[in-house]
Amino acid sequence: MTQPGTQPGNSQPNPPHPDWIARWQTAARRIRVPLGFLTAALYLFDLWRRAPLPAAVAWSLALVLPGLWLRAYAAGYVKKNRELTVTGPYAHTRNPLYLGSMLIAAGFALALLSWPVALVLAAGFCVIYVPVIASEERFLRAAFPEFEQYCRRVPRLIPRLTPARAEAHAGSFSFVLYLRHREYNAAIGTALLYLSLLFLRSALAALIHGLR
Repeated sequence: MTQPGTQPGNSQPNPPHPDWIARWQTAARRIRVPLGFLTAALYLFDLWRRAPLPAAVAWSLALVLPGLWLRAYAAGYVKKNRELTVTGPYAHTRNPLYLGSMLIAAGFALALLSWPVALVLAAGFCVIYVPVIASEERFLRAAFPEFEQYCRRVPRLIPRLTPARAEAHAGSFSFVLYLRHREYNAAIGTALLYLSLLFLRSALAALIHGLR
């Protein structure tokens, strides 16, 4: 008689079927790069088709700057895989880094006034970040018994206005952690994107004109 999970002539148990999180993560990894290229292509197409409106670029800062600040603020608190971070921005939302990224992406879609870019970015966040958040929460739930109580007090994404009270944990912003997580790369990337908004179109036009 064969034991459950084995096949005749094979002493090795069958590997367990991956659950929806694992399957979704596998699919997300496969489409992440093509989705990035699609977003970049739409960005360049819209930028070539028409120049960004200065007012739209200015208004985009109302989303981008808070997004950068939130990511930097969170990076100075989080101690990945070592302890459950519940102070700073993590007292308002369980995923301040992802929320910051969403604000930055929405800001650049606003700067271009581009519905295609906005839709692709929204789809990308849904397809990629949903399984990532689910996987991270599974790990935190297994690693930290207090995570369930934390979930009851702090929302997953949309922040609460007042910070949740942290009884057993204390923490403050650490610039060392900010540097360790290399969060300054987000600011550098954002600066380069704004430079492209301001100068890439004219640079491409000059290049094409020079090749004629």
